[in-house]
Amino acid sequence: MAQEHQIRFLLNGEEKRIADVKATLTLLDYLRLDQRLTGSKEGCAEGDCGACTVLVGRLHQGQLHYETVNACIRFLASLNGCHIVTIEHLSGPEGRLHPVQQAMVDYHGSQCGFCTPGFVMSLYALWMGNPEPSMQQVETAIQGNLCRCTGYEPIVRAAMAVTQYGTPAHDHLTRERQAVTAQLIALQPKTRITTGPEDDRAILPKDVADLAQVLTDNPKATIVAGSTDVGLWVTKFMRPISPVVFITHLEELKSVDLTDDALTIGAGVTYSESEAAIREAFPHLGEYWDRIAGWQVRNMGTIGGNIANGSPIGDTPPVLIALGAEVMLQSTRGTRILPLEEFFIDYGKQDREAGDFVAAIRIPRSQPGQIDAAYKISKRRDEDISSVAAGISVTVSDGIITDARLAFGGMAAIPKRAAHTETALVGQPFTAATFDAAAKSLTQDFTPLSDWRASADYRITVAANLLRRFYLEQDSTQDAPVRLAIA
Repeated sequence: MAQEHQIRFLLNGEEKRIADVKATLTLLDYLRLDQRLTGSKEGCAEGDCGACTVLVGRLHQGQLHYETVNACIRFLASLNGCHIVTIEHLSGPEGRLHPVQQAMVDYHGSQCGFCTPGFVMSLYALWMGNPEPSMQQVETAIQGNLCRCTGYEPIVRAAMAVTQYGTPAHDHLTRERQAVTAQLIALQPKTRITTGPEDDRAILPKDVADLAQVLTDNPKATIVAGSTDVGLWVTKFMRPISPVVFITHLEELKSVDLTDDALTIGAGVTYSESEAAIREAFPHLGEYWDRIAGWQVRNMGTIGGNIANGSPIGDTPPVLIALGAEVMLQSTRGTRILPLEEFFIDYGKQDREAGDFVAAIRIPRSQPGQIDAAYKISKRRDEDISSVAAGISVTVSDGIITDARLAFGGMAAIPKRAAHTETALVGQPFTAATFDAAAKSLTQDFTPLSDWRASADYRITVAANLLRRFYLEQDSTQDAPVRLAIA
């Protein structure tokens, strides 16, 4: 088939066309080393500190949406047809400071200044979408930005004062939106894109059918969506990953379908894009979703990628397994569907045949009498990896537990159900004594490891206490149990 061999995008106000883009070239390296746009900083090179934050505008169903991303782990080749906005694009005529920048100056939100461009870009994105945010909304927006100097309070005050200095209606991105949208529509590829040398090759399939063919032709390819994990394979471990198949641009993988029966989420849907539907269908996951990394990572990372990566400490598999989720796998041979817990076979090994890719995740809606909860235990509340994650779903009828699904992350080599503990619950009365007794069965289900995040004893103790907490959170005086989410 015909192919293109260059990446095309907008950088601030200029169109770029670049041939032979290496698959592993990060956006941050391109900005700093090639374009000499040095406002974006490299602090951690793993998507944690936010000093590299930029905005990326992407078309979805013909509409232009901007989001913060970590440039240090975002690969340039994945940004074909996008608008990249760096802090250099914010200044007004004669270098006048942007309202966000002026607020940061006046409220003393910067000291050493290294992290400041990243904070400004996160606050810029917040201001564009919500010019009068609450303190909680500000804190959520800067979860993915770390500062060692100011203690955050001046930054939060600055964020809440930005609208005193200007409104989004007069901003670059608002005034230029129609023109930028037209430019990006013209940049959308009409065929497959292949670029970079053989040992660092990037492939952007034309559509899902082409993706299936690419994976059949390249069975050892690395599939990359948000690159929130794969980015670290490159920046931290220098792991060769060629050929790389980027899928973020595939609209067919971006669907979110909420019905009375289930929520079906395409594998290319990010945490941020799924948030509204998740909160509507599964209210107990609302706060849990806010605990997944920081805003930049939620804008990049996908649920499909979190599942396909198969990490034993991934945030989404335990809670989705507890809800009875199914994973849809697709290839040139067709589609097959299996329960999510069966997808995980062993550490680093999933039930994926040659050419398979995760296409979607289907999550059944909760039924009458079903009580759901999700818990995440981590050293740091925001933007941290789980020590233990748990999804609990218990169905109660006339005071008796008729069904139980308990899934844990961080307790085994894979996200795993607690089969013995589930058996200990089913058929028993919904009482504290039942949950105390069932908690003792966790040692039959798990033999966790000790690592720098938590010891084995801590993990098994926490898991047992989460079962007890689940019971204690239910208020029998209410018409429906209280569904609390997080630890």
